[in-house]
Amino acid sequence: MQATGHMIILVIHVFLAVAIIGLVLLQRGKGADAGAGFGSGASGTVFGARGAATALSKTTAILATLFFVTSLALAFLGGHRVEQPKSLLERQEQSQQQAPAAQVPAPVTTPPATTTAPATTAPAQTGAPATTPSPEPAPAQTPPQQ
Repeated sequence: MQATGHMIILVIHVFLAVAIIGLVLLQRGKGADAGAGFGSGASGTVFGARGAATALSKTTAILATLFFVTSLALAFLGGHRVEQPKSLLERQEQSQQQAPAAQVPAPVTTPPATTTAPATTAPAQTGAPATTPSPEPAPAQTPPQQ
C-alpha cells in the first residue's frame, strides 16, 4: 500500500511542477509594465491590464503550496522505507536468516507397537502356492555328532 501511495503522490508532484513552470512562463515580468504605458495593447488582453497578474499569481501561489505539501509527503514516505539489500551476498544472508524462523519443526510421533503376524506373500503368477511364514521360530539345528 505504501508503494502505491508513494507513486500517486509522485505523479501529482510532477504534474504540479509542470503546471507551475507553465504559469510562471505565462506571467509578465516587471519590465512589461513600462511598455504598456506607451500603448502596446495591454488593455486588449483577456483579463484586462491588471486582472491577468492577479489570477495567474493566485493560481501560481496555490500550485506552489500544493507542490510544497507533496514534497513534504514524499520526504515523509521516503524516510520510512525498508532498506533493501544492495548486493546478492546481502540478499543471500537475509534469506538464510529468515529461513530458520519461517520453518516450524513438526512434532515427532512414534507409531504404536503392533503384535500382528507378518503379512502373507501374494501367490505367484505361475500357480505356485502361497507361502506363509510360521509365527513360531524354527528349531535350532544341532551339529551332527561323531
